[in-house]
Amino acid sequence: MNGNRADFEALYFSRRRMLNDLVLGELLQDEGRFLPAIVDGIWLICEESGWQLPAHNSYERGGIRHPLPDVNRPVIDLFAAETAALLSTIVALMGDRLNAISPVIVSRIQHEVRRRILEPYLTTPFWWMGNGSERMNNWTAWISQNVLLSTFSLNTDQALRAHVAEKALGSLDAFIKDYAEDGACEEGVVYYRHAALCMFGAMCILDTVAPGSMSPLWSAPKIRNMAEYIVNMHVAGHFYFNFADSAAVIDPCSAREYLFGKAVGSQKLSVFAARDRATSMTPHLPGEWNLWYRVLELLTPVTPPETASRRTDASYPGIGLHIARDEKFVLAVKGGNNGESHNHNDVGSVTLYKNGEPLLIDVGVETYTAKTFSADRYQIWTMQSGFHNLPTFGGAMQSDGADFAARDMQTTFTSERADILLDIAPAYPLEAGLRSYRRTITLNRGRSVEITDIHDGDLPAVLSLMLREKPEVEGGSVHVGDLGIIEVEGGRDIQVETIEINDSRLNISWPSKLYRLLIPFADTRLTLRIV
Repeated sequence: MNGNRADFEALYFSRRRMLNDLVLGELLQDEGRFLPAIVDGIWLICEESGWQLPAHNSYERGGIRHPLPDVNRPVIDLFAAETAALLSTIVALMGDRLNAISPVIVSRIQHEVRRRILEPYLTTPFWWMGNGSERMNNWTAWISQNVLLSTFSLNTDQALRAHVAEKALGSLDAFIKDYAEDGACEEGVVYYRHAALCMFGAMCILDTVAPGSMSPLWSAPKIRNMAEYIVNMHVAGHFYFNFADSAAVIDPCSAREYLFGKAVGSQKLSVFAARDRATSMTPHLPGEWNLWYRVLELLTPVTPPETASRRTDASYPGIGLHIARDEKFVLAVKGGNNGESHNHNDVGSVTLYKNGEPLLIDVGVETYTAKTFSADRYQIWTMQSGFHNLPTFGGAMQSDGADFAARDMQTTFTSERADILLDIAPAYPLEAGLRSYRRTITLNRGRSVEITDIHDGDLPAVLSLMLREKPEVEGGSVHVGDLGIIEVEGGRDIQVETIEINDSRLNISWPSKLYRLLIPFADTRLTLRIV
């Protein structure tokens, strides 16, 4: 147990992805030549001692991770439920072909899904099912979707189906209660696809087995807002605003986002998803091992419209996130607090793109290890405020926890400009010696972006800025590659640090080097003008 998750998970996921590919190949060719390998894959997975990941092998939220699975006490985690859904979908798609080889195959799948998933689902109160006011996250929607998919894909009795559906509805209620009416996903844009989009999947299953049951919900403004979140978080190309544990570059949309838009009556989402999907270099999702998603992708006709929807500003007061745009700049400011799910200590950070390219960046998160979700999470540099576009005070950075939050956040958006103001002093611990830190971000539409920070505290303030392009400092100006210029007023002795990037997850979004600009305050006021 060395904390490395990637080695085990690479083997775990590749086995399931291989089975997924074999099933699709057999369904397309219908020649029987993949059936022996399909049976081998099914049997290998059924023989695994546990379907949960070792990193999730716990019976309590944040509890002890047991090194080995207990076959008599299964854990339902994200990927145990995904595995059950994969095997169950195979039965739904080609159960007759498997029975022609041997009825033992389908029987074994039904036995393992019932033993590992359905029975513990109905008898064990896992934390992600919902418990009063306790906050839920993507686990709730993601697992509920796949338990429903497993239940209704197999030949299960009506009493069990009714029990599972009732329990899943309760969990989905627990999930959606933690969203504000604006629909923002505090876990970040990557987790939208495992959260709101999986809620949509669960709703689709329920609406299929009980036609019309979801009709009143498809028109609910909150659910529509949850659906459209991904559109507003999009910047350009494959770039997205990536607060929390998200990457700045994510895969294009699939049929699921398109169908979500259709279901909630959002032309904005369906048009965006159709156009985004058309840019995919891998339109049939070869890296995906949820078989249901891939079948939807193959069977859903999507024709991109000739014209794109006009992009607009967006505000998510529920998590303190505000986005402003013009034809040159797109910026996002994150207020909120440091106790959110998949949190980074980033209260008050600004992310800025110019002409569709990243100028002030949010680095994101490295490949997950045991440390990522431990008490040592904030020892990881990507989680720390000092490696966001934020100040430090005598080396003191922001603290984690819901009490460390922005205050007095205000926004004013007009056709000429967008102004976002907040005080981030409460996000810092007492040792920062900070009474107030007022930040004002102004988008002068079509011209420039200005960031003015006014500091009232006892320790010297140093502003960090994270950049993709190599900066060149010339007096009070910083040339950010060929992308833009940052004019600095009220700073001194600007320094540049180079950060080597050799993590596979970060390299999805960023080159091998990133840059950290350190700007000490000359006095109490620092102004950046970006053109």
